[in-house]
Amino acid sequence: MPPRHSSILKLIHNKRKTEEEQKQQRKEERRGSERKMGSSTTNPFKEPPYYTSLTKKLLPYLLYALLPIALVRLYFYPVPVSLSSTVQIPRNTPILTSTTSSDSSPSTEGERGNAEIPCDYSNGKWVPDKLGPLYNDTSCGTIKEGRNCMSHGRPDSGYLYWRWSPNQCSIPRFDPQIFLKLLKNKHLAFVGDSMARNQLESLLCMVSSAYSPELVYSTGEDDKFRRWHFPSHNASVSIYWSPFLVKGVEKTEEKNYNTLHLESIDERWASDLDQIDVVVLSVGHWFLHSAVYLYGNEVLGCHFCVGQNYTEVGFYDVFGKAFKTTLNTIIERRGGGKGIDVIVTTFSPHHFEGEWDKLGACPRTEPYKEGEKQLEGMDAEMRKAELKEVKAKVADEKNKKRAKLRLEALDVTKLALMRPDGHPGPYLYANPFANGIGERVQNDCVHWCLPGPIDVWNEILLDVMMRWAGKFKSEG
Repeated sequence: MPPRHSSILKLIHNKRKTEEEQKQQRKEERRGSERKMGSSTTNPFKEPPYYTSLTKKLLPYLLYALLPIALVRLYFYPVPVSLSSTVQIPRNTPILTSTTSSDSSPSTEGERGNAEIPCDYSNGKWVPDKLGPLYNDTSCGTIKEGRNCMSHGRPDSGYLYWRWSPNQCSIPRFDPQIFLKLLKNKHLAFVGDSMARNQLESLLCMVSSAYSPELVYSTGEDDKFRRWHFPSHNASVSIYWSPFLVKGVEKTEEKNYNTLHLESIDERWASDLDQIDVVVLSVGHWFLHSAVYLYGNEVLGCHFCVGQNYTEVGFYDVFGKAFKTTLNTIIERRGGGKGIDVIVTTFSPHHFEGEWDKLGACPRTEPYKEGEKQLEGMDAEMRKAELKEVKAKVADEKNKKRAKLRLEALDVTKLALMRPDGHPGPYLYANPFANGIGERVQNDCVHWCLPGPIDVWNEILLDVMMRWAGKFKSEG
C-alpha cells in the first residue's frame, strides 16, 4: 500500500477512535448526571413537571364544574337547623318568681334556667336598642287607629329604639313561634279597660309578624268583645271589655257617674271562665272617674259624686276590693279541675304635663333616666293595691297546696312611668297639624303607640309563660 494511503487510513482510524472515545465520554457524563439527579430527589412520588403543569391548568375548571352542583344540592336538600339555633334567647339566666320577672332562653317549651331564681323586673333602665320593633304601622292590620302614631304623622322615631333592661337580668326578645307553641290548643283572654286592649293589640302585632290571626268573633260597641284564632296552633286570643272587673253600670248623659257592685263579678267575661286557660287582668283608669260604690245593698260611699248625698271615699281601697272579688271568683270557679293561669298587669301611669287639649301635653321624645322620675302618689298607690291582693292570694294558695292555679303580677308600673315619650299625644288623629298649629289639640298621654313601649309588657308575659312551662316540666 502506498504510504499516502496508509497515512489516510491511519488518519481515518484515529478520527473514528477519537469519535468513539468522545461518544463513550458523553455516555459516562450522562450516567453520572442521572445518578446525581436520582440521589438528590427526596419525594419518589413527585409527579413529573408535565403532569404538575396539567393539574394546575385543569384545577380551576374542575372547581367551576363542582360549584353549581353544590348549590343545587343545598337548594333542594338544605341543612336542617334546630329551633335552638334560631331563637336568640340567652340560656341559663335568672327567671321570675311571684310579682317579679326575669330572663332565660328556651328553644322549646319547658326549657328554662333555674325557675326558682327571682329577678325583679321593676328595677332597671331603658337602654338604646338598634334592632327596634318586630312590626310597623303597615305590617300589622290590627292596630287601633288612635294608636297608629307612625301612620298618623308622628315625625320622630326614636321612641321605637329602646329596650327595658332590669338590673338583675335581661328580657328575651319576643318569639312568636315559642309563644304559640306554649298557647297551643289554649285560649288567652285579656280582660279590662282600654289598657288591656292596648296590650292585646300589641301582642297580636308581635305574633302576626310570623303568623296571621283570623278574627272569628266581634260584638259590642267599638268591637269591645273580640276573638282571634291561630289555626296553625289552634290557639285563641280574646278581649273582654270590663273596666272594673266587677259588676258595674257605666255613666250616661242622664247619670254622670258609674255604679260599682264590689261584691259581684262582671259576668260578661266571668261566664266564659270555663273556656279560658290564661287570663290577663288590666284595669285602673276608670276607677278615677266619678262613681258610687255598693257592697250588696249597702252604699259604701262615692268618689267625686257632685250633687249626690253620699260620703266621699277614696278609690284606692275600692280598687283593692274589686281585685279581691275578682281573684276570689276565679279561684272559686277554676281553682280545681284543670286550673287556670292568672296574670295581673299593674297600673300604667299617664304622662300629661298640662291640660289634655293643649299643645305639648306630653312633649317628651326620650325616656326618663334612672332617678329622674320617682314612683309616687296615685301611681304608687294603685300598684300597691294590686300587688297586695296578688301576694295575699299567692300565699293563701301555697298554704292550701293547690297547684291548679298559677298567679303572677306583671309589674310594669315603674318601667311604664319612665316612658313619657311613648304616647300618641296629638297624633291620636291623623295629621293633626295639616292645617297649621292651633292653640287647642286633643292629646292622648295615657295609651301607647304601636309599636311602642307596651311591646315590652308582652315580652314579660311570654317570659312568665315560659317559666311556668319550665317549672311544670321540672316538677313533673
